[in-house]
Amino acid sequence: MPPLLVLPFPAIDPVIVEVGPFALRWYALAYIVGIVLAWRYMRLLVGNPRLWGPDRRPALVDIDDFVLWGTLGIILGGRLGYVLFYNPAYYLAHPMEVFAIWTGGMSFHGGFAGTVFAMVLFAWKRGLKVWTLFDLAGCAAPIGLFFGRIANFINSELWGRPADVPWAVVFPTGGPEPRHPSQLYEAALEGIVLFLVLRLLSHRFKLLQKRGFLAGAFACGYGIARSIAEVYRVPDAHIGYLGGFLTMGILLSLPMILAGLAAMVWAARRPVTEAA
Repeated sequence: MPPLLVLPFPAIDPVIVEVGPFALRWYALAYIVGIVLAWRYMRLLVGNPRLWGPDRRPALVDIDDFVLWGTLGIILGGRLGYVLFYNPAYYLAHPMEVFAIWTGGMSFHGGFAGTVFAMVLFAWKRGLKVWTLFDLAGCAAPIGLFFGRIANFINSELWGRPADVPWAVVFPTGGPEPRHPSQLYEAALEGIVLFLVLRLLSHRFKLLQKRGFLAGAFACGYGIARSIAEVYRVPDAHIGYLGGFLTMGILLSLPMILAGLAAMVWAARRPVTEAA
């Protein structure tokens, strides 16, 4: 029986403005806004001495200089991750399209790996504690995730399974069936809920003083949130389900959950003076 109430898909053009060959898309704007707000939030964390133990904070100039490194890690890692994890056969046959980022196709797990690599190099170059940088980036990452998932919704991509819930949406690219707005589920879980949990851990429990704990909490929290959302999301058509019910998103999230738990246990067992 079809649902009594179905939400119409909002008529939002994926292109905000187009001038000649230049086109500004909501997807690109989401990346820009997410990176800028994440950078500003990291500066706020560094600038609040009540959250830190003695002599543990990086300088604000380090956070400012890291923005370019982090942006490159997100974009290059996200694209390479999508190419390798989700559609290697296609890009092997069309190698020049690997660089066509504007056509879509980014992987969070690839962007995560690329950002970690960028942080390791940056911390080594500046003589910073890499786990402190991990913690700061983990606290700020849900901001970018929120805007990215909203952009997925606007683009009518990564939609969910057919559903009869009152908030089901008929996506223009998803056929006539009402579907779970799984992008909004992810925006809520990976963005809002995860941000609030990390905010509680950093401000109420002062866990920036336990180097590595918040980075682990982010990795574990994201992996759980993504795995929950994957239950309602349709996997990529050219991949489908793995082993009957697993998706590539869940498979890539499981190592994040385990690594995050290990990092939290490791950080929790170290005294603050040892973590400084």
